[in-house]
Amino acid sequence: MNNLPRILRSAIATLALFAMPFGIASGAQPWRIARAPYRFTFPRDHDAHDAYRTEWWYFTGHLRDSEGRRYGFELTFFRIGLRPYPYRVEPGVSAWRAAQLYSAHFAITDIRDKRFFYAETLARDALGQGYASQRRLLVRVNGWSLRGNSAIEPRMRLHAAARGNAIDLRVVPEKPPVVEGPGGISRKGACASCASHYYSLTRLRASGTLKIAGRRVAVRGVAWMDHEYGSDELSPGQVGWDWFSIQLDDRREIMLYRLREKNGATTPQSSGTIVAQNGRPTYLALRDFHITATGTWRSPRTHALYPSGWIVRVAGIAEPLRLVPVLDDQELASAGTTYWEGAVRVLNARTGRRLGRGYVELTGYAGAISL
Repeated sequence: MNNLPRILRSAIATLALFAMPFGIASGAQPWRIARAPYRFTFPRDHDAHDAYRTEWWYFTGHLRDSEGRRYGFELTFFRIGLRPYPYRVEPGVSAWRAAQLYSAHFAITDIRDKRFFYAETLARDALGQGYASQRRLLVRVNGWSLRGNSAIEPRMRLHAAARGNAIDLRVVPEKPPVVEGPGGISRKGACASCASHYYSLTRLRASGTLKIAGRRVAVRGVAWMDHEYGSDELSPGQVGWDWFSIQLDDRREIMLYRLREKNGATTPQSSGTIVAQNGRPTYLALRDFHITATGTWRSPRTHALYPSGWIVRVAGIAEPLRLVPVLDDQELASAGTTYWEGAVRVLNARTGRRLGRGYVELTGYAGAISL
């Protein structure tokens, strides 16, 4: 599920050691918990929400250049609060004081040449290294950025660059925001705080440039955006999740997430959404979909064993869907949590006919998630 931060406690603690001595005093309010009913207000809710401990803006997509070469991409921005908001800064403290930590992940899948590139960057808000505005859609982490205009369906600019690879994209929504979960919350477990506020832009028209291994090309394609914020989403018995975004060629979209528990069970609150051609969402409870892995892939770096390939059956979709990774190795072995995040083809499981494209995220297979 691309909904939860992928930063281990160790990564947060390391940066927090630098942040804590610099005179940040917390306010009286605890972190805000995602509760129903919650009414999203756009464009305001595209912006940052510092009252919640964690927040992320998440993009994946499929691109094609003028020669017909195809690529997948991921760009994610995370905000992690160090002190409950509102906070105050004591007078006379260092300019290195910090109230927020930021992380960003960037990946490109080159399908023809079977190459996968990824990078990450970490920053504090001190001295402007990282920033997320509560007044407009603007997120920056060490030069990587997300910028958008003030609209219910904003036009956005994405930029990231590392080691001779880069993306510079314009993305424009073709459908309105979709609220994931009834009552304005996406449940992650039975506890009162096991939830987040989560919405998606499920079909974005993308254009711009991609640079891979020093080669820059013009690209066009389709992308997906998730924005989510909360404070205490996971319960102790959960070890990871499988998340699926599917964009069908008939202009319907599907989001599914399945949370896994230590005993091998699936968390009952796992759920999803179907988005119709006109943008209308339909909520899916766990009983409304079924996911079966068709194979496995073992990482040569981490030796983690991931499912690889899936049959997906969804109430309201006539055909069973077969999801096939465009490349087996799309693992991000990062300084935070190691996970698999990859582009997939979507086929009719009976006939093999192409039905669309998608992205899959797999966490907890290289070690349990720790938040």
